[in-house]
Amino acid sequence: MGPPFDWTPAAPVQWGGAVTSLLHLRAAGTSLVLDLADDLLPVVRHWGADLGDLDEQDLEAVTTAGRVARGDSPFDLADQVSLLPEHARAWLGRPGVEGSREGRDWSPAFRTEGPAEVSSAADGTQRVRVRGTDDTAYLAVVLELELHPGGLLRTRATLTNTGEETYDVGAVRVALPVPERAGELLDFAGRHTMERVPQRQPFAVGVHSREVRTGRTGLDAVHLLCAGEPGFGFGHGQAWAVHLGWSGNQTTYAERLFNGSRVLGSGERLEHGEVRLGAGGELTTPWLYAAHGTGLDEVAGRFHAWLRGRPHHPDRPRPVTLNNWEATYFDHDLDRLKDLVDRGARVGAERFVLDDGWFGGRRDDTSSLGDWVVSPDVWPDGLDPLIEHVHGAGMEFGLWVEPEMVSLDSDLAREHPEWIFSAGGRRGLESRQQHVLDLGHDGAYAHVRDQLRALLDRYDIAYLKWDHNRYLNDAGHTPGGEPGVREHTLAVYRLMDELLAAHPGLEIESCSAGGGRVDLGILERTVRVWASDCIDPLERQQIQRGTMLLLPPELVGTHIASGRSHTTGRRHDLDFRAGTALWGHLGIEWDLATCTEAELAELAAWVAFHRAHRELLHTGEVVNGDHHDEVTWVHGTVAQDRSEALYQIAALARPATTGPHRVRLPGLDPDARYRVTLERPGQEPLRAGPGVVPWAVDGVVLPGRVLAEVGLPMQPLHPEHGQVWRAARA
Repeated sequence: MGPPFDWTPAAPVQWGGAVTSLLHLRAAGTSLVLDLADDLLPVVRHWGADLGDLDEQDLEAVTTAGRVARGDSPFDLADQVSLLPEHARAWLGRPGVEGSREGRDWSPAFRTEGPAEVSSAADGTQRVRVRGTDDTAYLAVVLELELHPGGLLRTRATLTNTGEETYDVGAVRVALPVPERAGELLDFAGRHTMERVPQRQPFAVGVHSREVRTGRTGLDAVHLLCAGEPGFGFGHGQAWAVHLGWSGNQTTYAERLFNGSRVLGSGERLEHGEVRLGAGGELTTPWLYAAHGTGLDEVAGRFHAWLRGRPHHPDRPRPVTLNNWEATYFDHDLDRLKDLVDRGARVGAERFVLDDGWFGGRRDDTSSLGDWVVSPDVWPDGLDPLIEHVHGAGMEFGLWVEPEMVSLDSDLAREHPEWIFSAGGRRGLESRQQHVLDLGHDGAYAHVRDQLRALLDRYDIAYLKWDHNRYLNDAGHTPGGEPGVREHTLAVYRLMDELLAAHPGLEIESCSAGGGRVDLGILERTVRVWASDCIDPLERQQIQRGTMLLLPPELVGTHIASGRSHTTGRRHDLDFRAGTALWGHLGIEWDLATCTEAELAELAAWVAFHRAHRELLHTGEVVNGDHHDEVTWVHGTVAQDRSEALYQIAALARPATTGPHRVRLPGLDPDARYRVTLERPGQEPLRAGPGVVPWAVDGVVLPGRVLAEVGLPMQPLHPEHGQVWRAARA
């Protein structure tokens, strides 16, 4: 593969009066070629598939060959878009910097100061840092770019006001070019209990923009914005994807200009007056994460590798979690909860989470948010009796909190109404009978921090389920009503960081009306997200598939619910519910007191199966089959050394034709032989007979190449059912 990066400062290339030097970064099948002019911000000449070992002449040829013919106008050029696109440099799309000093200095033209700083970290991360200034607009910018060993690219910018007058920032966005063959866009939409809904469209001329104005990442978040070869799938077609690591308002966009330029970009969405830089003031953008791959599985693999390589990524088995919400809701009867704990321990749960209703006067959803003190009415002896029982059952204890919210019927709201977000002299519309506490107020921040720290100091709490159930509507900072989303988001980060520093080993889950805060900004502090409030396994097939394009399975909460879904009303057999939940951070959200002995035994078998294969599920490579039949979905996890794999085959609906419905298994070593078996946790072994696929009775041994190209006929399935296959190297 050659050295981690090739730096070629010699033999400068002359172009348009500027002298350039070329930098080639390579990692895990990805190449990035940067054109570092002697006075201009970096231009990406290639971002995509690995170009191999290129010498100085090769790099010069790549750059020269990539230049388009110059016409009569500089605006016809499509090959000189910097990471921070500049209007002054003939970029007629969205500029990287928007802002002014009362109408002046709105079109900066940066020139670099000194050579680029190029370095390689101990873990193999390759870094580039470039500083540019505009002495007329009195602005400076630092661009940072990193290519990680797994092929993930990330970049950000820091804008500094070097003048004396205040600079009002409208936007700072970074962008990456993609080639002309990226002719199709994929991103995601959604809503409460139906997150991560994919949508595709042609990459047409103009701007495809997705904006977040709700103060959180969003149930309808773009999640990933992908551009790819038309028809790209999980295992075929080149694709380029970006994601902004930020939990507040944001804009992510794809733009195609008349001259052929195509970029993917993103940045914070700032309200008027939200960022005003005084003399020496600076704004650093969130990281824009980007990945290229052949097929979406390879793109996802780059995000997964980066997340798994972080120092704080969980390094112990993810405990099977039992949450009481859909079992008891607000009914916190100690004896009933103890019984639930006992039943959970019996089926193999390893963590118990007490959900909403334990604090203040919180007997329903109308009061007490903000009063994070254990209710003396429901818990006269505190939480100790329950926690002792949980620990006695061999389980960890976790607690639900919603620290950013406040009920008007609460001691906090009565004492400090000025801490509630308010714009234009009015509070935002009430939603879910709650409002948002503005953590930009020092007093509000200290109140929440101190109450949470008191709980963590008093009780042995291993885990916080951190919820966020309301949009930040009219989020004005009192008393003036200035926009406050950005400061609130930074305060949430700071609060989580402070709690984690004070309590090493504490784990936090990001929950936001389900999957409304799933991003790589919050994942710097949390070790799990709640993918959706919907646990219906049919809906979860899509929700989990979309979520795991960004996050590896061990960071995604996947629970086994009751037979009748609380959100959709559908009924499903346990094997489909458990078989769907198997693939993430497994949990149970079911009133186990209503279960029969047979159901408890089957549930215990599924939990045991998950725990037996947890290392594979939480360290392996996620794969998805591009199955010919759109109502049959195939996904799985393959060990990094290709020694084994697990797959789920899910029938989402009835197919238009009858058999044989062969299923091809992606990700295996083509030259190895595998024994494939049909796994049936908690069920009787399959016996030969009519309607039974012969190989499914005793298994079959075949080369990985045959399993990937020819596949095996699936055991017939009713709609909304699934089966699990295991492939082990023979």
